Amino acid sequence: MANTIMLQGTGSDVGKTVLVAGLCRIASNRGYRVAPFKPQNMSNNAAVSTDGGEIGRAQWLQSLAARIPSSIHMNPVLLKPQSETGSQVVVQGKVVGQARGRDYQAMKPKLLGAVLESFEIIRAGCDLVVVEGAGSPAEINLRAGDIANMGFATRAGVPVVLVGDIDRGGVIASLVGTHAVLAPEDRAMVTGYLINKFRGDVTLFNDGLSAIQGFTGWPCFGVVPWLTATRQLPAEDSVVLERLSQGTARALTIAVPVLPRIANFDDLDPLAAEPSVDLRFIRPGERLPQEAALVILPGSKATIADLAALKAAGWDRDLAAHLRRGGRVIGLCGGYQMLGHRISDPLGIEGGGAAIDGLGLLDVETEMAREKVVRNSGARSTEYDVALDGYEIHLGQTTGPDCARPAVTIDGRPDGALSPDGRVMGTYLHGLFASDAYRAALLRSFGIEAEAFDYRGSVDAALDAVAAELEAVLDPRWLDGLMRR
Repeated sequence: MANTIMLQGTGSDVGKTVLVAGLCRIASNRGYRVAPFKPQNMSNNAAVSTDGGEIGRAQWLQSLAARIPSSIHMNPVLLKPQSETGSQVVVQGKVVGQARGRDYQAMKPKLLGAVLESFEIIRAGCDLVVVEGAGSPAEINLRAGDIANMGFATRAGVPVVLVGDIDRGGVIASLVGTHAVLAPEDRAMVTGYLINKFRGDVTLFNDGLSAIQGFTGWPCFGVVPWLTATRQLPAEDSVVLERLSQGTARALTIAVPVLPRIANFDDLDPLAAEPSVDLRFIRPGERLPQEAALVILPGSKATIADLAALKAAGWDRDLAAHLRRGGRVIGLCGGYQMLGHRISDPLGIEGGGAAIDGLGLLDVETEMAREKVVRNSGARSTEYDVALDGYEIHLGQTTGPDCARPAVTIDGRPDGALSPDGRVMGTYLHGLFASDAYRAALLRSFGIEAEAFDYRGSVDAALDAVAAELEAVLDPRWLDGLMRR
C-alpha cells in the first residue's frame, strides 16, 4: 500500500499546490512512483488529462512534477465557478450539472464515493500519494459532509501536514487557531506543520516555532523560503491576478482585460515569461493602454455575462480605438466567441437562455450547445505554418464567413477565424502560446527577433529548482520517512 500524506492549509492560497508539486518531484528524483491527488478543486483553470477528461490545471502541473500521465482521478471533483453563487460540477472528468453553494453542500456526501474510488485508483501501484486539500480545515462550518479536507482525511486514513503562510502575517495565530477549532478526531490526523513563504533569517523565527509547538504540540517539518522558481510555474487560480506586476519597459506591450469569470489564463504564462513582452492584466476601471500593440481576450466560464461586463467596462470602445490605431486582437475560446456578431444560448447552457450582440470584429456567430468539447489536440497555425500542441474545453459552435480563413487546423480540421486584414484572430485552441515556434513567429510579426526560449523546458527546470530548495529545508527524517518503501 502506498504511503500517503495530505497538505492542508490554514487558509486559501498558502502555497499548497507548489509544495505538493515539489514533493512529487523530490520523490520522482529519488526513483519513487509518486502521484498527486486533490479530492475537490475550485478553479476555472482546467486542463484535459491524458485520459481525456477535465481536471484542475494544478493537478496537471503536479503530474508533470511526478513525471506520470495525468488522470481524471487525480482531481475527481472540479468546481468551475460561473457566478458569485453557482458552479459547474465536474466529476471524474465529466460535467454532471450545475449547483449553487447551498445545493452543492447537499451534494457533497454523495460525491464522497467517487472521491474515495478515484483515490484508490491513484494509490494502486504507487509508492507515495501526495494529497492537496482545499481551502482550510478551520472552516468548521463546512465540516459536515466535507470531502476536501478532514472529511476526506479521516475517511481515507491519510495523515495531515498543515501549511501556514507567513508572508501574509499572523501565521502563529492561524496555526494555533486551527488547532483550537478542530474537533479532537480531526486534530489527531495532524502530524505536524510547515511554514511557507518565509523571507530573511529563519533563526529570527525560532521563538515563533517554540510558541506554536507549545500551544499545539505539533512539530515543525520545515520553514520554506519564498521560492523564486515558482514565477515560472502556471498559476492555479485568479487570486494571483491581483498580485501580478505590470508596466515594465519592454519591446512589446500586450493587454489582457481581466473578466469576472476569466478561465485558463495560464494560456498567457509563456508570453509573460518572454523577456521582450510586457504582459498587462487590465482591471475594470482601467483603460486598455494605447501603447498596447496586441490585445488578448482570454477564455471565460460565463461568456455572455463576461461580454456584458467587458462592455460595461468600456473595453469594447477601447478595442475599436485600438484597431483604428493599427493594433491587433486575439480571442481564445470564450474570447473568440466574443469577437463575433452575436452569441446565443437558446438552451440556457449558461443559465439564462440569453443572447447578446458581440463585438463584431469577426464575421461569425456562436450558438451555445449542450455537448461540451473536451480533448487534447495536435494542431498547426495557418498564419505561421508551425506546429501547435494544445487542448480544447468549450461549449458552443461558431460559424460564419470568416471561418473560411481558419486560424489553426486541429487534428486536420479547420478551427477559428481570421479577419480579412489578418489583424483579428480567434480560436478554440488552448495552449497556443506554449509553442516556442508560434511565439517566435508572433513576435517576429511585431518586428521583434527574440532569442529561442524553451517554455516547457523552463517549467520542468522550475520544478527541479523547487524540489532542490525544498529538500534543503525540509526535515530530512520526516522526508525520508515519507518516502520509505
